[in-house]
Amino acid sequence: MSRRDDLGQRVGVTPTVDSVGLDEVGVVPWPIILRRRIASRLPFDPRWGVLWVALSGLFAVGFTITLLVNSLDDIADELGTSNEVLVWAITGPMLAFGVVGPAFGKAGDLWGHKRIFVSGLLLSGLFAVGTALAWGPVSLVVFRILSATAGSACGPAAMAYINRLFDPTERVRPLSAWSFVTAGSPVLGVVLGGPLVGWIGWRAIFIIQAPLLLAGFVVAWWLLPGTERVHNVRFDVKGSLTLGAAATLLLLSISRGNAWGWWSPLTLGTFALSVVAACAFVAVERRAEAPLVMLQWFRTRNIALPVLCQALSNFAYMGGFIMIPLVLGRRGLGIDETTRGLLIISRPLAFALVAPLAALVTIRVGERAAGVAGSAAVVVSMLLWAQVGLDSSYVFIVVATAMSGIGLGVSSPALTSLTANAVDERDLGVMGAMQQLATQLGAVLGSAVLTAMSAAAQAPDLGPFRAAFYAASMVAVFGVVAAAFVRNTPR
Repeated sequence: MSRRDDLGQRVGVTPTVDSVGLDEVGVVPWPIILRRRIASRLPFDPRWGVLWVALSGLFAVGFTITLLVNSLDDIADELGTSNEVLVWAITGPMLAFGVVGPAFGKAGDLWGHKRIFVSGLLLSGLFAVGTALAWGPVSLVVFRILSATAGSACGPAAMAYINRLFDPTERVRPLSAWSFVTAGSPVLGVVLGGPLVGWIGWRAIFIIQAPLLLAGFVVAWWLLPGTERVHNVRFDVKGSLTLGAAATLLLLSISRGNAWGWWSPLTLGTFALSVVAACAFVAVERRAEAPLVMLQWFRTRNIALPVLCQALSNFAYMGGFIMIPLVLGRRGLGIDETTRGLLIISRPLAFALVAPLAALVTIRVGERAAGVAGSAAVVVSMLLWAQVGLDSSYVFIVVATAMSGIGLGVSSPALTSLTANAVDERDLGVMGAMQQLATQLGAVLGSAVLTAMSAAAQAPDLGPFRAAFYAASMVAVFGVVAAAFVRNTPR
């Protein structure tokens, strides 16, 4: 049996036109024959070829979510609006990326993850064109949210391919690659966003992104195998709406608290409505035939604790990283954009170097030790950043930044592998989407809370920045505690 045929069996391919490619009379069409011949001559395991196609698409949609962070002030001036309004072009896509993900996970189970993946790439590319043509702040925010909503289909689909292609004992390495892309692409967006916007302009970036996504659509349609389909899949529309309302209202109360007043009726009322919507979400999930989030899963130690740890770590990881350009910029140390990018890039580089090695170590020491060590490194990173001042050296800044990349590079693949091994094969798509939901909610909430805490910071007074980093470190400490109580996968 060729490796390509074995790949087809691993992803659960069935003899249909949509998956294997058999025509109506049972003859294999020439594109399928060509793909199999190419796969049989590949110098590497074809499963990794499929994985890199899926992860490339995920990177293409995730990279632009945070691309505008360093340039919000300039874009706000261009569009005649405020930074507080335009920040929704960042938090809105991040929220959409997480909330809509579970629905795409179920859609992949119903219609096949290949179709959902390529459709997400296609629609994200079309909305990227809309972003480039945005005529005002509202249109920019709307098109960014729509593009991220479509692109969020790629996360659960990529996770589903990993969990179908690789056995439980093999998943740590591919999951380290998945974790690097999901966590690293938004970080690279922050790093490269400022120089790219200054060089070619923010509109040109999305004009370039659109054909790249469309090319990715063609490549993915050509190379990705089909997956088995689950019949009678039901969508939890009420759950999606109530969860989206709860998260949006909470973020609105936090992001607008400084402008409205933290004790004003408008802020308190918005927060109260978010609590009501959250309670409604839980009530809906308890009665739903096919809930968006399987509440019973949270009674399982190796699901509840890893997901909680990832959410808390991402609160500090992404929330802190949104603040770092502010600390280094004109409100803090006054470092120019090029130097800022060179300093910040230490984080994704650390992740890229550590994640593959950490995957090998995790196989030997177990997921619990990796989860604790990685989460603790994120805590250390936030504490170091709380000490950054006007006299801090570049070396200190690089070390403080890289520590969080090392931390997530160690912990995220291990914890993701734990949760994947704790559910049935048929639930892997929903499980991947739920993890994406938890990590994105943690990242969005961290971004909103820490940005609000540091709003008054202005050099030479960096006290609000320090307070925000201390708060992030305390949240990440609870992530360490959660990781300490997971159980290693039996070897």
